[in-house]
Amino acid sequence: MARIAGVDIPRDKHINIALTYIYGIGKPKANKILEDLKIKKDLDTKDLSDGEISKIREYIESNVKVEGDLRREVTQNIKRLIEVNSYKGIRHKRGLPVRGQRTHTNARTRKGKKRSVGVRSRSQTA
Repeated sequence: MARIAGVDIPRDKHINIALTYIYGIGKPKANKILEDLKIKKDLDTKDLSDGEISKIREYIESNVKVEGDLRREVTQNIKRLIEVNSYKGIRHKRGLPVRGQRTHTNARTRKGKKRSVGVRSRSQTA
């Protein structure tokens, strides 16, 4: 298994898909990396030479912010929004959708499990 940016990328997938296992690299960025390094996208990871893997590793380390650094930057940005009490920060703090989605219905992913209001069981009424 090739190890790039602290992540084991799968051996039996095309390299452009395998690179997306790294946090911060999606399909477009993976394709751009391979295009810049002149590596074919349809090669499996196991078919790459050690030199090609080291080229990819060096390119990512020098040009792309990934994994721990990127996660740290994202959390710092969210903390800054919360500290300055911006609208987005308040939404983050309350655990509600940040980007203007409706919450009257839906938004269950952010809001959590639905809580019933005003429903009593028989044992409490007796």
